[in-house]
Amino acid sequence: MGVAALTSNSLNTAEIDSPTTALRALVEHRDDLVKTRTQTINRLHTVLTHLIPGGASRDLNGGRAAELLRNVRPRDTAGTTLRALAADLISELRGLDRRVDKAAHEIEIAVKASGTTLTQLHGIRALTAAKMVSRVGSIRRFNSPAAFASYTGTAPIEVSSGDVVRHRLSRAGDRQLNYCLHVMAITQIRQDTEGRAYYLRKRTSGKSHSEAIRCLKRRLSDTVYRQLLNDAHTTT
Repeated sequence: MGVAALTSNSLNTAEIDSPTTALRALVEHRDDLVKTRTQTINRLHTVLTHLIPGGASRDLNGGRAAELLRNVRPRDTAGTTLRALAADLISELRGLDRRVDKAAHEIEIAVKASGTTLTQLHGIRALTAAKMVSRVGSIRRFNSPAAFASYTGTAPIEVSSGDVVRHRLSRAGDRQLNYCLHVMAITQIRQDTEGRAYYLRKRTSGKSHSEAIRCLKRRLSDTVYRQLLNDAHTTT
């Protein structure tokens, strides 16, 4: 959960209700499936490199792998064994794809049922909203936007030298929440949004790309805090 979550005096005890617990379980289940899928693709890629001259691209899915394997007709024992293994891995991969899709659908339903309006914010889709809601718990346990920023790891740490004032990334806080805000920030700067305009202003003022991103993430943390607080007031 991070140093900030353990040491902050402005952070109250987390209150996790039943729907939030269920949402977190769905997110963790989907993440586990994605990890297993990645491991399966890596194993499949290794097997295919032994079967196909020049190897296979790492950008694999069940369909592309099956197409590659269709033209492989080994006659030796090692080749036929590897081909059979590759076929099993492709079948496993397709099954995982179906399970990941099912989990994603269940998450979308759960997010809608939760009543959160986070998905109205640019750069937040159902999965990101689910991660935020499930990891934050009750937003009321944060006494201020600053306390929430400390929890999300977006409160910058000053590392000034002489007359030069710089800030570095905080390693404290919940890293998954921080990543969600990073995805949100990157999505916004790639499109015509207020976030992109803010980012460009920071670049114009002399900040590096990383520094401008950190500033935007801090700003977005406040936005998410207000949105969650508004949701809490609405459902009261």
